Amino acid sequence: LMDEPLSNLDAKLRVQTRAELIKLHRRLGITTIYVTHDQVEAMTMGDRIVVMKDGVVQQVDAPLGLYNHPANMFVAGFIGTPSMNFLEAKIVNGSDGYAIDGACFKVKAPADKAELLKDYVGKDVIFGVRPEDVFDKNLANIVEATPDNQMKAKVDVIEPMGPNVTMYLSCGDHDIIATIDAETKAKENTEIELIVDMAKTHVFDKETENAIY
Repeated sequence: LMDEPLSNLDAKLRVQTRAELIKLHRRLGITTIYVTHDQVEAMTMGDRIVVMKDGVVQQVDAPLGLYNHPANMFVAGFIGTPSMNFLEAKIVNGSDGYAIDGACFKVKAPADKAELLKDYVGKDVIFGVRPEDVFDKNLANIVEATPDNQMKAKVDVIEPMGPNVTMYLSCGDHDIIATIDAETKAKENTEIELIVDMAKTHVFDKETENAIY
């Protein structure tokens, strides 16, 4: 049992010690319970993670299972850096499927999620999108731009991070964080056209905060 063993170490030593603990665990092959508030430690060291809130288990899964399929907003916001964006929106019926309408943006929900959304038409939901699943439309991206996956936003702050930049954006009443390739030409206080990887987005019930998908 390890109870936050790295919490008092500085950042550099924490990374080094984390790697040593991983190697030690693999060499010994002993089942280990590791308690941490650091989601990076949990994701990198855990084979299976138990996410708890107020003493209640929220989800038990492998690291990528938590990242790709969070059970609720708490898990979704805890796993991933920067945290997932949570945008208030409404499910509306479109001509060729369901759309997620956030007032300043309107994107089409994935076709394979239609059955899960049919009971939420006309209702308020929380649209979840991770910063790394938002792209600058003017760059060559792995996601193709379509009329159904775009939004416009104002660039408030740009933080250079080397290979990418962290952008703090505003779209209507929404505040959005995006991790954009450093090749972007976008500037602060200008508008940027964005592409959202809709296949990796999430929708949550606004009342229960549980994942709809």
